[in-house]
Amino acid sequence: MAGARPDLYHFPLQSRTMPELPDVTVYVEALRDRVLGRPLERVRLGSPFLLRTVEPPLSAFAGRRVASVSRMGKRIVLAFDGGFFLSLHLMIAGRLHWKAVGAKLPGKVGLAAFDFPDGTLTLTEAGTKRRAALHAFAGRDGLLALDRGGIEPLEATPAAFREALRRENHTLKRALTDPRLLAGIGGAYSDEILHRARLSPMQLTSRLFDGEIERLRQATREVLSEWTERLRRDAGGEFPEKVTAFREGMAVHGRHRQPCPACGTAVQRIVHAENETDYCPRCQTGGRILSDRSLARLLKDDWPRTVEEMEALEERRR
Repeated sequence: MAGARPDLYHFPLQSRTMPELPDVTVYVEALRDRVLGRPLERVRLGSPFLLRTVEPPLSAFAGRRVASVSRMGKRIVLAFDGGFFLSLHLMIAGRLHWKAVGAKLPGKVGLAAFDFPDGTLTLTEAGTKRRAALHAFAGRDGLLALDRGGIEPLEATPAAFREALRRENHTLKRALTDPRLLAGIGGAYSDEILHRARLSPMQLTSRLFDGEIERLRQATREVLSEWTERLRRDAGGEFPEKVTAFREGMAVHGRHRQPCPACGTAVQRIVHAENETDYCPRCQTGGRILSDRSLARLLKDDWPRTVEEMEALEERRR
């Protein structure tokens, strides 16, 4: 381990994660309180790239009342009288805000404003990449085409959950975040679920025992339910404005190098492109440090492979 390069091992990462099931659920509930039964007066687009469909035109929604607000995976769906639908996917950096009637759309970050009699719903997106998406449909068929087919994790029976996980052989991290298998789970809550279940993010689904799958199902239900309730309390009846991937009280996600709340071991991470996976090596991987390929190539023999090696490296740095 001589000559280790901790500057590389501990490089800073700005990770981003899109709103997931708990966040979108709280958005949906807040919207129901404000727009259900009200007519949409008009839609103001701040970016033409947001709208991904051409028929029907957004002008066709003017005056139509909102019949329901629901979640489909990570999408927010507004159903209107006459079988018209708007589907909104916030992607990574999209956020919703409830403003006064006729509120001005923010400059560079403002993508759309939806004007209702009692207020205006605005959509913003940080950064320069425009990934958020709005789809408009006349009829349910177009809307259903957006459904990736994953089962609802809070409603899944043990058999359905087991079948979804074993449909393909993937790592648990990939399986939990695959919308074709499970709906609404992304990077942040998958880390929390796997920590609760005491399972490695790199464990292959084909190698899980039935008892481990049931433990994972229960952890999934607990984590998603607990965080949905917590976000409801945090909003306190107001429109949720602090939607983020990194929240106070998370066990591992976004807590690289901080102590695991269960055992005190420093939380570790794997980085791939813009995404990270955070985990506790003592609780989840039997003390092994999972290889982060990009850093492992740089550090070579200096890469710590166990908790003990990592802690020895940290001790030498002090």
